[in-house]
Parts: sequence; structure tokens; C-alpha cells
Amino acid sequence: MHEVMPLRRLQIDELGGAPEGFTPLLAWPDGAARSPLQAVVQDLDQTRRIAQWAQRREITFADTDAGWNTAFQQIPGLRDARGAMVAPLWFENDLIGLVFVERGDFAPIGDAGQARLRSVLDPLAAAVANDRRLRELERLKAAAEADRQMLLSRLGRSSLSETIVGADCGLRGVMARVAQVAPTHATVLILGETGAGKEIVARAIHERSTRAKGPFVRVNCGAVPPELIDSELFGHEKGSFTGALATRRGWFERADGGTLFLDEIGELTPAVQIRLLRVLQDGIVQRVGSEREIPVDVRVIAATHRDLPGLVQDGVFREDLWYRLAVFPVILPPLRERPEDIPLLAAHFVHRAASRLGVPTPELTPQDLDALLAYRWPGNVRELGAVLERAVILGGGERLDLETALGAGIARSPGRPAPAASKSAERTTVDRNTVAPLDAIIAEHLVRALQLTGGRIDGPHGAARLLRVNASTLRAKLRKHGVRPADYHNPSPRSG
Repeated sequence: MHEVMPLRRLQIDELGGAPEGFTPLLAWPDGAARSPLQAVVQDLDQTRRIAQWAQRREITFADTDAGWNTAFQQIPGLRDARGAMVAPLWFENDLIGLVFVERGDFAPIGDAGQARLRSVLDPLAAAVANDRRLRELERLKAAAEADRQMLLSRLGRSSLSETIVGADCGLRGVMARVAQVAPTHATVLILGETGAGKEIVARAIHERSTRAKGPFVRVNCGAVPPELIDSELFGHEKGSFTGALATRRGWFERADGGTLFLDEIGELTPAVQIRLLRVLQDGIVQRVGSEREIPVDVRVIAATHRDLPGLVQDGVFREDLWYRLAVFPVILPPLRERPEDIPLLAAHFVHRAASRLGVPTPELTPQDLDALLAYRWPGNVRELGAVLERAVILGGGERLDLETALGAGIARSPGRPAPAASKSAERTTVDRNTVAPLDAIIAEHLVRALQLTGGRIDGPHGAARLLRVNASTLRAKLRKHGVRPADYHNPSPRSG
């Protein structure tokens, strides 16, 4: 353009979402003062007026005598402009920006000058759209790398492909199922308590799959407001609701070619459950406000700490969606059901905390391990890591102050008290003419099953198989009746 007209200045402004409006994207020549067009950036009324003018898809100009003949006359800083042109940039029926051109000779704007500008509008719009896509890809790449580094920091690892602590002990069965399902494209449902490591298992499936080079996108369904979950998952079109000033791709589109991890799937509303079911069945998404069908190639891994079979029975969770998600369930046992992992995890977390703090790694004494094995860990692995990091800090790197870290009265001796449920069960031995409460009978039955299985919940020799119920359903019933599986673990000799 500089070769065909005496060009003094050129600026491209991009149209973003609310409240940004039009923002300067490029100014030529480099280092030149930006045009007065930047005055519309923070003025939403002017942004709306310009957007209305842009619908006519015409070039407006400020002639040397008459000035502007459109809404630009009202913008401070442009009222006195002469020898200037502004044109809208459209791409795939979306207004994506404006181009401002100012001549150096302030000569009248003729048909030839407008024709030259019109001839480059489509290439400029395509360049802006491509630039926007590249910036979005860079942003997603940076977010994914930050997420990866945060996870590595949390795990104290240098690579996601390192062996998961407990893979050869308490998680042996889980990792065997991961190895079975990872090479397939099957949907996976991970069931486990909060803090048990569901995201780590999901990433292990992704890293061992044919999609390992694709994106891994994590969405916490419980953290997204219900009114925004549709837009987050499936995307939206510009103008589909108040504030939708630009088209947005949803998480399914962003995970195309990779894995979408839907954490806390049990928190989804019934309306969203229906739309999710269609995506899983057909591999097609529809953005909010659009009738266009977009095919996606996404593997879904869902996870929840809730009792989904119970929610299905209560009518809160769709039965057909349950069957679609539970193609290959992976049950992640809580930490209290795999005490054999606690020594390995404890050593890992102590070393990680010491490395972070730059202090020597303190020794884990037999007394420390006894205290860790005696605690029930309601927060599972996440709580164990937090407690041990606190113990390293309190001990100043010289020792582990585990008693203070656990809290007064929480750390107890390795001898476990008799479980409350068994005491309730003892009270059920009454005269034949007396009918025991139903809850007491159920508690007694649960206790007997745990005694026969050594406190094991899942697996071929677990209480769930013995009682012929789903493992997650059994865990919910155990919590309801105050029965603790850890109290019935078969004792195993420890060295030292």
C-alpha cells in the first residue's frame, strides 16, 4: 500500500470481547504514534456504533473539506482528521477488526484510493484471524505447560512418565487396568475419594495412549457455574447471549485429537447431561446459539467422588449417561485401604518438601511411620503430602515434627481402638423376641464382610464382590454406617 499511495500511517485494531472493545493490534511504521482510533477502546457506546456502521461493509473516509460522514465524526481525536480512511475487517461473517489508513499528502480521497484499500481487506482480515488463532494456540500451549509444571511440582517429579508411587503395591490393580484400557479409545470412569489421585490416573491413561501427543484438557465440572457450563464445554457463537461479543471454542473442540478429563462429573445438571450424552454417542458438538454441527475426535475420561449408581437410583444422574461413561470403570481405593503405600509415599513427599525448601531430607523414623499408619487420612494422598511438607517446615530440616503437623490429639498410637460399627453389631445379639434396628443389622453385615475380606473393598477377593454390589456403592454405605475398612485390614509384619 505504501508503494501505491503516499501512506503516512496505518493501524489495525482488533475487536475483542467485552469489555475490551477495539484494541490496537498493529501500527505502521514501527514506533509511530498510534492513531486516534484507540480512543474507542474503553467506550462501549462508540464500539456499538462502529459495529452497527460496519454492518454496511463500506469504507468511510475523512475528506480534506467535509471530514467524516459517519459515526467516526463523534470520536474525539478523529473529528479533525483529513485524508484518512477506515474500513471494517470481516472474516467468515464475523467482524474481527478495523483498518485505519492516513495519507501523507492529505489529498482528497478518490475512488482509486478506496479501491486500493478495498482490494486488501480480505487478505488483512485473514491475517488478523490467523494471528488470533496463533495467539490462542500459544496461550493454550502456555496454559498446558503451566498446568504440567504445576502437576510435576505437586508430584515432585521431572517427568509425567515417571512411575507412579504405589504402582507396584496398593495401586497394582489400578495400574493393571490403566495398561489394559490406555491403548484403546474407550471412555473411562475413575471413581475415588477426593485427594486420592484421580487426575494422576487420568494423565497416566493419556500418556500411555495413542493420543499422548495431543492435548490433555482438564475441566472441573463442579467449579463452573451452571449457567456457564454449556458455553465452557461446547463453546458459543457471537451474540448467542449477553456478553458474547465473539465466537468461542469449547473444551471439546480444544481437546480435539486428545483427551478431555471431566472431573467431578456428578455435578453436571440434567440439561448438560443430555448434551454430553449426544457428544459421546455421535462425536458432534453444537455451540450455544448455533445449529452447525462440529465433529470432534475426543477421548473422554470422567471422574467423581460421588456415588453415581446411587445418584442414578435417585434420578439425579441419567442412567443412559452412566452406561456410556462407565464403559471401563477404574476404582481408585482411598489411602486408608492401601496402607502398604504409605511408607513409599511418605518418603517421596518428605524428599520433595526438603528439595523445595532447600534443606536436608529428614529421616522417617519407625515412630513416624506408626503415626502415619494409624491416621485415617480423610484427605487421602493430598492430605498426606500437605502434612509431611508441614512437618518438614516445622522440623527446620533437622527432623520431622509430625505430631505438631498432624495436630494435637489427631496422631495416635499404632494400636487401633475397636471400631464403633462392631460395637453396634454386638448390641444386635438380643433376645429372639426383640427386633434389632435395621441400620444395626446392616452395619453388622458390612462388618462381617470386611472381616472375611481383610478390609479389602474391590478386586476379586473384595467385599464388594462378596456382597454383589458396586464398590462405590459399598463405600457410600460404609460411610453412612460408620464402618471403617482400615480397622479390618489383615496385619502384615513390618521389618525394623
